[in-house]
Amino acid sequence: MELDRYIRDQIADKQQKYYVFIDEIQKVSEIQNPYEDDANAKIGFVDVLLGLMKIKNVDLYVTGSNSRMLSTDILTEFKDRGDEIRVNPLTYSEFYSALEGEKRHAWREYYTYGGMPLVLSKKTHEEKSKYLKDLFAKTYISDVLEHNRILNEQIVLEDLLNIVSSAVGSLTNPTKLSNTFQSVKQMSVSSYTIGKYLDYFIDAFLMYKALCYDIKGKRYIETPLKYYFTDVGLRNARLNFRQQEENHIMENIIFNELMAREFDTDVGVVEYNHTDENGKKIRTQLEIDFVANKGSKRYYIQSALSIADEEKRKQEINSLVRVSDSFKKIVVVKDDIIPWHDEHGILYLGIEQFLLEESAIDI
Repeated sequence: MELDRYIRDQIADKQQKYYVFIDEIQKVSEIQNPYEDDANAKIGFVDVLLGLMKIKNVDLYVTGSNSRMLSTDILTEFKDRGDEIRVNPLTYSEFYSALEGEKRHAWREYYTYGGMPLVLSKKTHEEKSKYLKDLFAKTYISDVLEHNRILNEQIVLEDLLNIVSSAVGSLTNPTKLSNTFQSVKQMSVSSYTIGKYLDYFIDAFLMYKALCYDIKGKRYIETPLKYYFTDVGLRNARLNFRQQEENHIMENIIFNELMAREFDTDVGVVEYNHTDENGKKIRTQLEIDFVANKGSKRYYIQSALSIADEEKRKQEINSLVRVSDSFKKIVVVKDDIIPWHDEHGILYLGIEQFLLEESAIDI
């Protein structure tokens, strides 16, 4: 291949250390393998990279995008032979730093339009909306369709995106979503197909999946689980900015922030037994929005748009107070507040401080 030949000509000195940077590698065309008689035998960029990786005095860096460089491809082709560095949308801190002029509306801008860098160059709602919708359609959806050779079920895939977008942060599973198709769309779509399509979205870096973890039982629960968008602006654009439930969007942003900080993040579940007013014993399951782990550290984090009154506050911490270990427990609220601890040692923190100051969770 021309690319392979050109690079090898530039790195001929075996005593010299070379750093090779290749951008948009997926644009390299496949050619017929000259060593094979089979007309279907092709060689492409993967073969070039694998060959270059064997050269000891070469340090190789590659960037790529679109349907030929999805995460499963990287894992399959380059397992144990390199490191994958994912470039995420801007975190709130990065977005805040890059925002020019008045910053008091930074949170509103971020939870509406997300952290895709080019959003910052757009001035009007119409420009931002068009950019995000075009990006969603021309990059993410086209990648999923092309890479997975989906020809006849695009409508199902599009409907599934709409349903998941509307229910972001809600506990669900493929079976529940299959029932939704049956009841709302009057369409029969198997849970297997839905699970497969959801995995396609994850592989295309459009969504994350958060598993449920039974805190007292110390085990993962197979179902239900949650799906979050890697960028809330894409999610909002998908719904034409009609569903701006700040509480769900805030939860999504907190999850993304934890992922950017390289926490292993799950949805927490706490079960407890109690007796109702009629004396009947009941087993109740409560949810903790996030169980975030990194090394020996663990944080239990609850996302609460508001704790305006005592009843609401007690409702938000009901699950946290039933966890008996000594790991940090945090309630992140939308309001700009002075951080404080309650009688249970639970920390209350404003969303912007949480996002802008990584050390704030250890106050």
